[in-house]
Amino acid sequence: MVVKWRQLVKVGLVLSLGLLVSGCSQASKSTSKTRTLTDSMSHQVKVPTHPKRVVGSYLEDYLVAVGVKPVVQWSVKNGSGTQAYLKKDLKGVKLIDYSLPYEAVTKAKPDLILMGTNSAVANGKYAQYNKIAPTYVVKNGATVSWRTQFLDVAKAVNRTARAKKVLKKYDQKLVSARKTLQKKAPNQSATVLWVTNNTVYMVSDKSASGSLLYGDLKLKEPALVKQVSKSATADWSAVSLERLAKIKTDNIFLVNSQKGASLFKDKLWKQIPAVKNHHLYQYGDDSSWQYKGPIAYTQMINMVLKDMTK
Repeated sequence: MVVKWRQLVKVGLVLSLGLLVSGCSQASKSTSKTRTLTDSMSHQVKVPTHPKRVVGSYLEDYLVAVGVKPVVQWSVKNGSGTQAYLKKDLKGVKLIDYSLPYEAVTKAKPDLILMGTNSAVANGKYAQYNKIAPTYVVKNGATVSWRTQFLDVAKAVNRTARAKKVLKKYDQKLVSARKTLQKKAPNQSATVLWVTNNTVYMVSDKSASGSLLYGDLKLKEPALVKQVSKSATADWSAVSLERLAKIKTDNIFLVNSQKGASLFKDKLWKQIPAVKNHHLYQYGDDSSWQYKGPIAYTQMINMVLKDMTK
């Protein structure tokens, strides 16, 4: 009995030591100041475990969604163009030009730089940005979904668990929205247009609001949208009024950046069925229709429901 008791004590000590070592190891991991990640371009990047000053131009929707307020925010045309739908979330955040000048990035004093495209770091630019702060190129490209990109951004800022909760909540909203649309606006088609400089642009079915309407909400995609999307080289493609006049769509969501555009007085515009039937829903540049991300898409879902289920 004495021998057995001693053996049990020894086993207990071994187990205790094992747990102690394991606990120390876990504590060491959790308190480590940096993590090494591999980005979309195979760079081995030593990123801060808990970054405090993040530069993520045009990735702000993703960052805000997981509770990270970037130190600068994307803008164009000397600050006249911003992601205005995030205005409240980015209050007090200074603007930075979309081209991300080295001087401006340096001035922001980032501890982590996130890049949304490979082209943004081409021609030696990666090395320059990486001298300023650890630079991580997130997953991107025509075949990369917004969800994949969102999760990659979340991984880079160590907020994966929160991102998964955001997506779960979004998917729940999506299921509810689909049911409402099927009940109150069954078999409806929709198109997203943008008018600026007296020119009409159509969103691609795989990009921005197109991804939401046809991919997530499962609204019917007009034949013209499919045709334009096949040859699209950008999120938005110019479409002639003559071609647009033949579109068969039940609803049009219009981002109107030029309310006084002469094309709105043209007979061809007026004869579009959705326009004639008063199923034309207009939004300004401050809306989320030109962007992507859980915040933008949630706002768009609310607008679609409001307009199509009146």
